[in-house]
Amino acid sequence: MHEEFVWLHNYLIEHDQYAGYIVPPVPPKPDFDASRAKLQRLGESEGSMPKEDLQKMKTELEAEYLATFKKTVAMHEVFLQRLAAHPALRHDHNFRVFLEYEDELSVRTKTRKEKAADFFKSVSKTADEALRLTNQRDEDQFFREEKCLLTSYHAAVKDATAAADLANLQRKTMAENLLRVNLVLDNLVPKERLCTSEADLVSVLSSFFQGYQKIQVRLASDEDLKFSDTLRYYASDAGAAKDLLYRRSRALADYEAANRALDKARAKMKDIQAAEDAQFAANDRFKTISESARLELEDFKVRRIKYFQKNLVDFAELQVKHAKAHIDLVKSTLDRLRDIQPASSSSVMKEPADSVGVPTTEHAASLDDAFGSTVPFL
Repeated sequence: MHEEFVWLHNYLIEHDQYAGYIVPPVPPKPDFDASRAKLQRLGESEGSMPKEDLQKMKTELEAEYLATFKKTVAMHEVFLQRLAAHPALRHDHNFRVFLEYEDELSVRTKTRKEKAADFFKSVSKTADEALRLTNQRDEDQFFREEKCLLTSYHAAVKDATAAADLANLQRKTMAENLLRVNLVLDNLVPKERLCTSEADLVSVLSSFFQGYQKIQVRLASDEDLKFSDTLRYYASDAGAAKDLLYRRSRALADYEAANRALDKARAKMKDIQAAEDAQFAANDRFKTISESARLELEDFKVRRIKYFQKNLVDFAELQVKHAKAHIDLVKSTLDRLRDIQPASSSSVMKEPADSVGVPTTEHAASLDDAFGSTVPFL
């Protein structure tokens, strides 16, 4: 299914009729590899883990898989909404076929030869921008300013995306560590001491870490969807806008080359009509791209602000919601801690030193296998 989105995007990019438009960036390919790897490790350690721990980890994996699925659906939905709202792209025949065709399109993937051609085309484009179009004289101040703005904006958004991804990864890592702490606390007190004050204390702490871990998982998911993906999407969209400016610069270079060819033809009094036709076609193409590009870039500014505003407001509201849940969790935990009756000193003295259980080496190893990394405090 994702290959069909890639096919539609590539078709729109390569179609010269849409050279003056910002084609929405292709949705990212869904990545379920991390969830599959964790599920495989969990299956391998199934026999060495308590059922309660296994069920908790399965629940976390289901939540992670669901978050990835929601993220994938959202990005593909945005791509289709952008195309459907565009005044020109929505009338494209292939787009209508994509939406209305009931069966699978059976889109083939690109061959190695086609991928190699795309690679060399990308290298050629980069070299063309760096060597030939960098010092190009553009008489239109609007496009000169847009080129400078988009270059700096694209770099800034890419850096912000990388920083947001790193922060989100740290939050997910913290959530995994909280789950480890919760699982260790659940197995800390032996069954014969479940009615003691120590067991009550461990139970309260375990419940706190479990609740806090769930809050962090939800916050990481919302942070990824509403913040990181917003930055990532507009890094790609800014790249699409830069591609539009490149196509316009390329059209301007072709028009200038056609003018020089016409001057040579007139000087030699040879093939003047063909040179005039080529010059007229290049001029017409350049003007057409410039007119549509101006409107597209103006719309890009408005759309970008609205998109950022909506997602950042949603993200702020979700942060407030999770912060309130965190405060409620801390308050309830403190209330439960106050209700715990401390054990008398005499009963504490009579207890053997090893009466409070510690996680066994086998249990710690099973946690390591399930999480795929060493637990530093075990």
